[in-house]
Amino acid sequence: MTTRPAASSPSYASVMVHFDLSPYAPQRGRLAVSLADTFGARLIGVAAEQIIAEAAGQAGYGADEETRRVSRNLEAAHQSYIDVIDSRNDAEWRARITAPDRYLVEQARSADIVVVGRRASYDQVDPWLGVSPGYVALECGRPVLVVPPETESLSPRAVVIAWKDTRESRRAVYDALPLLTRAGEVVVVSAGSAFRDESAEDVSAWLARHGANSRPLVSASGMSSVAEELLDIAADVGAGLLVSGAYGHSRTREWIFGGVTRDLLETASIPLLLSH
Repeated sequence: MTTRPAASSPSYASVMVHFDLSPYAPQRGRLAVSLADTFGARLIGVAAEQIIAEAAGQAGYGADEETRRVSRNLEAAHQSYIDVIDSRNDAEWRARITAPDRYLVEQARSADIVVVGRRASYDQVDPWLGVSPGYVALECGRPVLVVPPETESLSPRAVVIAWKDTRESRRAVYDALPLLTRAGEVVVVSAGSAFRDESAEDVSAWLARHGANSRPLVSASGMSSVAEELLDIAADVGAGLLVSGAYGHSRTREWIFGGVTRDLLETASIPLLLSH
């Protein structure tokens, strides 16, 4: 992070991070610790797992043994969290035997930003404690930072904003403001055949008034995939973060026909900040 914002710059007061038993949870935790330290924020670790019999509508079948298994998993996730935070004081842990997606969405009321792991089809994931980042972004009402495997630091030397003049994009830019004002460069990317996009220029100017080093970029490369184009631009500028609105169309339509959010969640090799 190359710029030093003024004391009145936007900030995050609480960072929530989801823990599971995947091999990437400690790296994700270290990224969240670094993010909390950057903003002097409280760190909140969260984990949950549902009893299989309850999920299958068979409550009572083998409940005691299953409860012990789930409790051991949650304790293992807690220990992983403790190992990551070390002696950090401003931190807490929340865990419950329940559906992990719903529990994280519920607990997000206490956070300014929620950190979760990527869950692409080729990633190694935890089937028991894991959460769907798309579901969390759609439902939690907070910005969600989606972290690829083996990523343990957030280095927004440059940030790319996937801009479309929609409610979701406006929300994402505002939610990312604490990070954008600390980035070395912010590129507001819009797609179109015109040489100018006044909405992207307006957003870039708005960011500049908040102290961000921002510029608009209208892309007209003609790539068949918007996500591929955004990630290509991110690679060109050396971006360590991509900011995007999530699910601008109905989620059902996106999952049936595809969509930029779905493609980014499947292919992005850098962290994504998503807001809905």
